[in-house]
Amino acid sequence: MTSPSSVLERPATPPSASLADSGQFARLFNAAVELRAVVGQRARQTEQDRRVSVEVTQLLKEAGLYRVVQPRRFGGYELSLEALRRLSFEIGRGCTSTGWCYGLSAAASWVLGMFPEEAQHDVWGNAPDALLASCIAPTGKAVPVDGGYRFKGRWSFGSNSDNAQWLALGAMVEQPEGVPPRPIFLLVPQGDYRIVDTWHTVGLAGTGSKDIAIETEVFVPAHRTVSFHDVLEQEAPGADFHDSALYRVPFLSGFPPLLANPAVAALRGAIDEFVASIAARATRGAFAGGGASLAQFGHVQSAVTQAEAAVDAAQLILQRDLQLATDLVDAGMKLSVEQRITLRRGHAYSVRLCVEAINALYDVVGGTGIQLDNGIQRAWRDINALAHHISVNWQAVSTMYGQMRLGLPPRGQY
Repeated sequence: MTSPSSVLERPATPPSASLADSGQFARLFNAAVELRAVVGQRARQTEQDRRVSVEVTQLLKEAGLYRVVQPRRFGGYELSLEALRRLSFEIGRGCTSTGWCYGLSAAASWVLGMFPEEAQHDVWGNAPDALLASCIAPTGKAVPVDGGYRFKGRWSFGSNSDNAQWLALGAMVEQPEGVPPRPIFLLVPQGDYRIVDTWHTVGLAGTGSKDIAIETEVFVPAHRTVSFHDVLEQEAPGADFHDSALYRVPFLSGFPPLLANPAVAALRGAIDEFVASIAARATRGAFAGGGASLAQFGHVQSAVTQAEAAVDAAQLILQRDLQLATDLVDAGMKLSVEQRITLRRGHAYSVRLCVEAINALYDVVGGTGIQLDNGIQRAWRDINALAHHISVNWQAVSTMYGQMRLGLPPRGQY
């Protein structure tokens, strides 16, 4: 069996150009930093509205932030997934829900780049600023017909669907008797689906991750589909249409880091708020140490240190894993099963680090932490809610890695 260390070794090829060398990235990064303050001021309102506003979405569009991994052929910048991770991190420091929606809708442009060329023209040919959202679980039903599929179903967790003009939805395709159904993604335009307002949650409340319904079958032409197998195995048809190897990065090596990233961003924002507004506050009440600042307590000092270390460690893991996947693809290599499962471990573990750190930080925030306008408690709710996502949930992902290392058949998605 391959050793764990060798699985994460990079290929003997020059690394991809650093983000610091990209003037385009520098411009986008500065725009994200400026917008961080705007979305931070609106974070409570975004939560109350249960969606990212049209106004904030327009600001992100005008800054060009949604174009970061959009193909150049359609007006995008075709930068790296690491570039997207860093930009969404900055937005997420201000508002976890906004960072989540921005990162996932921008990532949907990367996924669309894997679809057949004609599908990309359908979406961006006359509207290069068109936004996408997605529901990746294959809970729909697609029936093959001449030229495409009859398609219907219901999906949960349609994050940012209120602001999208197209959705990428997962479905199972019926196969001949005795053959298991085949999972695919299908593209459907606004008007072919209905948004069902089901989003009333304890965390990530501002993501507007409502249900999507198609009750009456719609026709989806074959060119607006891509198989789940092809996007996992670096065989997506759209990849041949672009110069960059970006669209050959396996879906489950590139997408989950962008699910984990908002947890790290939320923790970063919570630390900043804690240090700026909580640590210097004097305690109240008639108990030992009353009147002292929170900063003087050892358990407070340890909680802040743990949180800072978790942010550093989680960012390093996600950056390393995205870079490894990119370098392997750039070198013309296919990621092995062991490599893909090891990357999945890193995605989930980075979230676990954030859960443990925000719980420790919230434990020492004091009575003001129960106020709904307190950003630390919002991060506490958001990070714990995010950790329930099956793609980055430690309990779900860690067993898959453990099975592989112990010589058992790994059960899970990678």
